[in-house]
Amino acid sequence: MSLPATPKIRPTLDPEFVPAVLWNRAYRDLVARDPGARPFALALVRADGKASVHRDRVLSAGHPAAAHTLRYVERLLKFLLWQKGGCRVLVAGADEIAAALAQIYHPQGERAFDHLFMGEKVQGAPFRIETARLDALPTDDDSSLAMGRHLDGCRIGFDLGGSDRKAAAVIDGKVVFSEEIRWDPYFQKDPTYHIEGVHDSLRRAAAHLPRVDAIGGSAAGVYVNNEVRVASLFRGVPPELFEKHIRRMFFTLQQRWGGVPFEVANDGEVTALAGSMSMNDNAVLGVSLGTSTAGGYVTPTGNITPWLNELAFAPVDYRPHAPRDEWSGDHGCGVQYFSQQAVGRLAGPAGFSFPATQPLPEQLVAVQEAMHAGDARARAIFDTIGVCFGYAIAHYADFYTIRNLLILGRVTSGEGGEVILARAAEVLRTEFPALAEGLRLRTPDEQDKRHGQAVAAASLPALRKI
Repeated sequence: MSLPATPKIRPTLDPEFVPAVLWNRAYRDLVARDPGARPFALALVRADGKASVHRDRVLSAGHPAAAHTLRYVERLLKFLLWQKGGCRVLVAGADEIAAALAQIYHPQGERAFDHLFMGEKVQGAPFRIETARLDALPTDDDSSLAMGRHLDGCRIGFDLGGSDRKAAAVIDGKVVFSEEIRWDPYFQKDPTYHIEGVHDSLRRAAAHLPRVDAIGGSAAGVYVNNEVRVASLFRGVPPELFEKHIRRMFFTLQQRWGGVPFEVANDGEVTALAGSMSMNDNAVLGVSLGTSTAGGYVTPTGNITPWLNELAFAPVDYRPHAPRDEWSGDHGCGVQYFSQQAVGRLAGPAGFSFPATQPLPEQLVAVQEAMHAGDARARAIFDTIGVCFGYAIAHYADFYTIRNLLILGRVTSGEGGEVILARAAEVLRTEFPALAEGLRLRTPDEQDKRHGQAVAAASLPALRKI
């Protein structure tokens, strides 16, 4: 028994795309009509003991479509893990699903990557999945953090991406210097490359300040209390050198700079914070379509969360043989749809022919130049990304309270970005009119593109009171 999840608007170059939001809603429609449907819950417990609890309902075990339940719950768990994080998963209401999930999220299972990263690498504790009673689940605790928006003093803000590193000197909220330097961190084995590269950017920015009162940074990856937990930027560093030099690299840098207040956050969180500060509004989900897919969230009360918000790994396509992420090994995840990897993946079907050795950033530039020249092949790529993104936005809205969706990143530069935004908005109006009415799709203006991220990053640490 298949589920009716056919989109009204099909992506030009990805016609078999099965939007997660439509598949999930088709499953929930079955549940709503099933008199034997069961209450169900997933509790994700983090190493600090705090938990995020998601309550739901699933089909009865004997339902003719009960085989879909494992698919529904496994994809749900995958999204929640990379949205909120957790090393201990409690499954309540369907013991047979708990047993199946434990086999999938196992060191030798399909989600071995997630088992490793959610456990020892992110949380510093073993990852496990257990059954639980619905009445014995922990209390839901998704408390947020008041961080950032500090503009006083002389500050440095930096941002580390997969293609470049940026740094800015900021005095009382005004940018007096900013610089972008190309680098290639992904497969660099020597920790010195990373540490000295960041230090060099800080030094260049500091040369334009009378003093340095605080340093704030954003970077792709997962950072907990300024420790590097998981980051593709450092994937080339051998594990023993990672533990010795990279995990606490920002503490090393803080010492070099005299112990000034120093805060580092995921680049997606800082992107959302920058958008909130610029728009003077909250409930912001920021999504950056760049080297990968970065996500960040500012709550309706204006705070950021301790969640991961790693939308690169969030499933958005439920077809059985969706494009595979080369790092995690999973299929249908956001990074293959909303990044320069998506442009590279779609270039062939669109009719472009790039050498296998040509780096993805160069392929993106070539496609953007073709788009500027009016090439229909390039438009088809951005059209496809936009349609998929529209359905993904509706999927995100099932997990986040959103009034403002901030879209940015290298893939959204130029005319291609305009196509992405227009097609996403069309999908929302056509398939999800109620959501479209209450949601603003935003892109940064030129001032924010140049300086917004740096100012928001610089604003992360509070100055010490004397």
